[in-house]
Amino acid sequence: MDIFDIPASARVGKVIPKNAFESYSNVKQKKLLTNLVARISWLYKLSPQTLNLKADEIKEIQIFKVELKIKEEIPLLLELIDKAIPYNIIFIIEKDTEIYLSTSVKHPHPLNENNSVIDWRFRTDWFQSNENKYSLNLKRNLDAVYHDFCNQLSGAPKMANKSLRDLVEYKQQLYTLEKEIEKLKASIANCKQFNRKVELNLRLNSVRDQLESLIKSPIMK
Repeated sequence: MDIFDIPASARVGKVIPKNAFESYSNVKQKKLLTNLVARISWLYKLSPQTLNLKADEIKEIQIFKVELKIKEEIPLLLELIDKAIPYNIIFIIEKDTEIYLSTSVKHPHPLNENNSVIDWRFRTDWFQSNENKYSLNLKRNLDAVYHDFCNQLSGAPKMANKSLRDLVEYKQQLYTLEKEIEKLKASIANCKQFNRKVELNLRLNSVRDQLESLIKSPIMK
């Protein structure tokens, strides 16, 4: 079942052997590939050659489907594939009738052109495949298509008019503040000294205010 409305001209429809990634994988990743993945399919290639769209920074967008043996999130395996393939990939991870979508913004490794560096991964929760609310708006150019899709997955509508780089930085800032809040909560729970606990609570309130402010008004600092 195709969840995106994509012209037949962009269809690839090839199965990718799991051993194609063996040279990039460690022992743990090889084990995960064997135990969790039933099949990897290359569904579509979005490019100037397959669509009537120009490309700027985003040269191609690949769409892969990963069929699972067990319903489980597979960030380590997606990272493996992303690092091995230089183009941006939209993953459809499927188990029976449920799927989740994932894609990562990345750039070439400065010292190894055969590897990519992942800047940020966008993803959805699991949902029924016939209830897909995400779309690929094939308009303007490939950069706009990919930016719009990342924005849909990010759940940050206020960032729709910002650049993809701004969107990544925004999500990174949110993540940093949320992790600091978790760390401060744990420190407060374990703290025995009253004065120190007061200091930690003040810091926690400050970080919460920063997070709330960033969510309400996502302006890059």
